[in-house]
Amino acid sequence: MSVQAYQTAATRSEDPRATEYRLFAQVTRALMSAKQAQADGDIRVMAESLDWNRRVWSAMALDCSDRENKLPEALRAGIISLSLFVSKHSSAVMRGAADIDTLIDINRTIMQGLEPSPAAQRQPMAAAG
Repeated sequence: MSVQAYQTAATRSEDPRATEYRLFAQVTRALMSAKQAQADGDIRVMAESLDWNRRVWSAMALDCSDRENKLPEALRAGIISLSLFVSKHSSAVMRGAADIDTLIDINRTIMQGLEPSPAAQRQPMAAAG
C-alpha cells in the first residue's frame, strides 16, 4: 500500500478529535515558524501562517454557529469568541502591535483539550484484543 493510500485510510478512520488535534498541531507549527520568520524579516511566511490560523478559527466558529452542532452552547459561544479574538489579534501581530506567542498559546491550550485521555488511547487496543 502506498504512503498516500495509507494516509487517506488513516484520515477516514481517524477520530474527529484526533483530526482537529492534528490540524491544530500543523497550524501551530506554522505559527512557530512564522515567529522565526518575523525575527528574520520574512513577512510573507508570517502573513501566510497567520492567515491559515485565522481560517482554521473562522471555520470552527462557523461550525459552532450551526444549531445542529452537538457541543454545549456555552462551549460553542466560547469558541466563537476565541475566533473573534484570534482574528483581531492576528491583525495586530501583522501590524507589529502584538505578539504571536499569544496565538501559539491559545492553540496549544486547545490541543491540550483535544488530547485523548490515557484510558481513551487504550480503549481501541482493548476492543481489538
